[in-house]
Formats: sequence, structure tokens, C-alpha cells
Amino acid sequence: MSRSISLTVTAHRAAQLRERMVAGELWKEHDLVFAQADGKLIDPRAGWEEWKDILAAAGLRDARVHDSRHTAGTLMIEFGISPRVVMEILGHSSMRMMTHYTHAASPLAADAASKMGDALWG
Repeated sequence: MSRSISLTVTAHRAAQLRERMVAGELWKEHDLVFAQADGKLIDPRAGWEEWKDILAAAGLRDARVHDSRHTAGTLMIEFGISPRVVMEILGHSSMRMMTHYTHAASPLAADAASKMGDALWG
């Protein structure tokens, strides 16, 4: 486990222990990494409903949570962020996997074609 992940896990564990202390007798132990403030299982529909509310509030079209990874990766590439950095942020172990999550948008493709044309034909 990398040092940064280890620190993040340690911080999360400390936060969860604080939640357990606050909950006191209301805490229900289920040995979960991610739990509600009382230790109970997080309802997976709650995150889905919150995601849908965020999209609606932002005036965005309906989309899967997973689609946001593709959007984030593509935007980072468009903003000129190093593919290696994008790969690390998305948590991919290979460039090949990262390329499945990023897409060359039209302006990037047009710029690449223009640069290739200049290089080949002046």
C-alpha cells in the first residue's frame, strides 16, 4: 500500500472511531470500512439518489456515476494534464486502462491533425 493511501486509510479509520464514540450505545458494529454515523450499512440507493439530485440541481442530463470518471479523465487530458497524472488520479495501473477512460474531444483531435499536417506538409 502506498504511503498516501495508508495515510488516507488511517485518517478515515480515526474519523470512524470518532463517529463510534459520538454514537455511543447507538453504534451497531458490522465491521464495515464505510458505514453510516451509527455503524449501519450505507444504503446504496442513497448515493444514487444524491447523485441524481446533484445532476438535476446543476441542470445536467441524466448520467451514471461511472460516466463522471470518463468526463473527469477527458477534461484533465483536454486541460493539458499529464497522462501519467491522469492515470494516477483515476487509479489506473496502466496507460492502456487510462485510455479506455479518456476520449480525445474534437478540439484536441483537430489540433493534433493540424500539427501533423504542418509537420508533414509545412
